[in-house]
Amino acid sequence: MKKIISLAVIGSLSLGMMAQSYNKMRVLKNDGGEVFFDISEVKQVDFVEGQNNVTPFLAGTDETKDGPLKTTLDENVAGGANLLCYPSQLSDDPYKKHPVVIWGPGGGTAPGAYMGVINRMASQGFVVFATKESPGEGTEMMAAIDWLEQQNNNPNSKFYNKLLLERVGVFGHSMGGLSSEQALIKDKRVVTAVLNNSGAFNHAELTKTTKPAMIVYGEVGMEKPNAQGDYYNTGNKGPLCLVEMTGGKDTGEGGWGHGSGPWGGMAASVAWMRWHIGGESFRKKEFIEPNGKYVNGPIVGEQGYWKGEWKNWENWEDYEY
Repeated sequence: MKKIISLAVIGSLSLGMMAQSYNKMRVLKNDGGEVFFDISEVKQVDFVEGQNNVTPFLAGTDETKDGPLKTTLDENVAGGANLLCYPSQLSDDPYKKHPVVIWGPGGGTAPGAYMGVINRMASQGFVVFATKESPGEGTEMMAAIDWLEQQNNNPNSKFYNKLLLERVGVFGHSMGGLSSEQALIKDKRVVTAVLNNSGAFNHAELTKTTKPAMIVYGEVGMEKPNAQGDYYNTGNKGPLCLVEMTGGKDTGEGGWGHGSGPWGGMAASVAWMRWHIGGESFRKKEFIEPNGKYVNGPIVGEQGYWKGEWKNWENWEDYEY
């Protein structure tokens, strides 16, 4: 329940009366700082109970298919060959804002090659920024969040005050997975990452964060040793999931290979982001219970099944919006 208490109710004080003698309103902060507002521009002052009144705007429930929302794709955004995909009709409810995820493509691959997962996320309420490249250092993903923050704060932008940017998810394929890993480590706004067919060569990067992450990989993909090496490193302290795609159709690699995660396995990434960024805490059981959907279940619409495992979740609690 949203609790809003008007200043007029608390103090029986009219802004119109104040304006007769003063032209600015001052707010004194705990740190000693001051914020001033022109009285002529203030219609009403309310005391609102916390930021938890703002919840993620989500549509649909099924991560295995596109959601009900029509989507719009903007190309060449933020001064480069980046893509931005989002619901065509953005939320006009100030208490329901769009969750944000950043996608990183594999090395030498254009972001448009991943429109399946990008559009699916957007059709379920997410704003998805797909970077033009993935150098593996996370810099392009952090720059994307910076750009989205500018849009969210710009009254002339269609995204003005419509984005949830306190908790951003990052995910990507191959080199894009490495970029996601680094953004998770380096940026406090990033709270979770999904590595699709990816993993660090030194197997040590996930020891540098205590935030939740998931690795999705193929049974015969070239990334398999790195994915497993990252997960099994005994220095990991953060909550992790390792999800293997098994029993896949032989496409020349002998089973699910290096391209498995972003295409046949996209449902795992969508479900993970709906959990960690969309606030759907019920999805926790899908990843960290013996009979969870992504632990021991079929890959819907594809040949094969999920084989998942998890660790370090004992003291982790879902974020509550």
